[in-house]
Amino acid sequence: MEIKTMGRVTTEATFENAGDLWAAHRGLLPADQVKRVVIPDALVDTGATLLSLPTQMIQQLGLARVGSKRVTSSVGPAEAGVYEAVRLTIMGRSCTMDVMEVPDGIPALIGQLPLEHLDFVVDLRSRTLIGNPAHGGEPTYELYRLGGAGEGRPDAAA
Repeated sequence: MEIKTMGRVTTEATFENAGDLWAAHRGLLPADQVKRVVIPDALVDTGATLLSLPTQMIQQLGLARVGSKRVTSSVGPAEAGVYEAVRLTIMGRSCTMDVMEVPDGIPALIGQLPLEHLDFVVDLRSRTLIGNPAHGGEPTYELYRLGGAGEGRPDAAA
């Protein structure tokens, strides 16, 4: 008998050390030496805020700890390590995000902020990620400005 996890959404995700990418771009590191990990089944967790990776994967990517944050989880409040940024790529869309550490044994978690950056939403029927239908499925950032029509625009008539 197959047991299905209700509402579980996974996706393939590529994580690359952002510092390595910068060094390769500057010619300081061969492109084939950029540390990268491909996870075929990263867990999409809309209840999580950040991008979270297990300790072993953080070590594999060679990320340095830059601080810690207070977190709340199912086991109560705690502190979690925050690590240097990675470039996250899902279905051809990329963004750069800091990484929150989770213990080994916990899957890579794609939280709400990376989903917003990549403009993905969860399709509950198919249990997959899709491009945001509010934007025609195309990656779009929504920008808003203060003031009425034309205010703050250099081309606005005086």
